[in-house]
Amino acid sequence: MTFSDVAVLVSGSGTLLQSILDHQDENYRVVLVVADQVCPAVDRARRAGVPTRVVEMGEDRAEWNLRLRQVVEAGGPDVVVSAGFMRILGPEFLARFEGRLINTHPALLPAFPGAHAVRDALAYGVKVTGTTVHYIDLGIDSGEIIAQRAVDVRPGETEEHLHERIKQQERELIVDVLRRARLEDGKVTF
Repeated sequence: MTFSDVAVLVSGSGTLLQSILDHQDENYRVVLVVADQVCPAVDRARRAGVPTRVVEMGEDRAEWNLRLRQVVEAGGPDVVVSAGFMRILGPEFLARFEGRLINTHPALLPAFPGAHAVRDALAYGVKVTGTTVHYIDLGIDSGEIIAQRAVDVRPGETEEHLHERIKQQERELIVDVLRRARLEDGKVTF
């Protein structure tokens, strides 16, 4: 299959989502945006005419994962993209979308996993960092790598400036990956 219906999971401003929305073409289309909280990304999706749902986290994480899974399933996506979604997905969700669930990360994995990748890369003193698109598994940024783009670190660069330059590459890379998506035997390949 060469056309992919995409669900996007969001938590924040939605700049990555906006890039995905802006570059839809004959290769993919966004059919659903799901947030864990009311956020600007939901407004972006609504302005684009994409159905949205908010599934707020409760005290029971397993129950939340089940509700999230049901909402995403109802959208019928081929691919699920975590685009700035700041929640760890549990086995209740991952099992349903295994091989079709991808994430972007602001580092060249396996280096610098976790929420502070840009800060960690600068503290380590790397000369090159970048962005990665990878499958999501039960670990933290440990899934199989799909694609990467390098970004040189400039002398004296701040975390904020470097992160913005990485985000620019991240926005282009996720669109490139989605345009190459192919569903084969229940797994999306790129």
